[in-house]
Amino acid sequence: MIVYPDINPIAFRLGPIKVHWYGIMYLIGFATAWALGRWRAARPGSTWKPVDVDDLIFFGMVGGIVGGRVGYVLIYGMTFWTAHNPWYPLEVWDGGMSIHGGLIGALIALTIFALRRGRSFADVLDFTAPLPAPGLFFGRMGNFINGELWGKPTTLPWGFLYHGVIRQPSQLYEGFLEGIVLFTVMWWFTAKTRPRLAPAGLFLLLYGTFRFLCEFVRLPDPQIGYLAWGWLTMGQLLSAPMIVIGGVLLYYAYSARARSGNVLIAQ
Repeated sequence: MIVYPDINPIAFRLGPIKVHWYGIMYLIGFATAWALGRWRAARPGSTWKPVDVDDLIFFGMVGGIVGGRVGYVLIYGMTFWTAHNPWYPLEVWDGGMSIHGGLIGALIALTIFALRRGRSFADVLDFTAPLPAPGLFFGRMGNFINGELWGKPTTLPWGFLYHGVIRQPSQLYEGFLEGIVLFTVMWWFTAKTRPRLAPAGLFLLLYGTFRFLCEFVRLPDPQIGYLAWGWLTMGQLLSAPMIVIGGVLLYYAYSARARSGNVLIAQ
């Protein structure tokens, strides 16, 4: 058993402004994605310029944050919003972000980016595929610091004592799988030229699978609970299409073997 350190979610204050660790984690995630994207764009043979990545990350950041918040409110927070606090959707400093909503928002933003730059949407997705994983890792660390999204009670020696109950540290499981493992695989996979849509498909397949598996040890959101059979959660329901779509994209990519537009010459 490990005693939860009960970390203050507020990192520091600037007068009346409270700077939360959760927000800092988001900034670190986006900064890491920006640095990695610029490094990839600077490689010989890339059709991307480092300056292109600046706009890519900006579009993705805005889409991810807006989509994440809107998704959370619509999927998980409608009751609280309509019954308790009409300003709840705007109070992003209190947390409450949906990864699936953020993904949809980012996809919409990347579509706009691709249209404005005259790039193939598929190529934009493939270039972006390895970049979200660090943000997913830091986001889960923010959840851990906030003391939220805990797992089920456990007797495992690495369980955390939180409010009198020893619980699975599901935030750390997700941070490891969705962040470290996903990034390692995606960074290795995209180090070489792959068929168009293969990186995007692999990202969806792996993330959906990791999230689906972690939901078995994570407590469901109390306002929703289990959806069916005493184990199916909203997170699993939303992750299942990602697994299917990712598998279909991978199959299509290696069947069609369309050449990626992200490189000038084969590597």
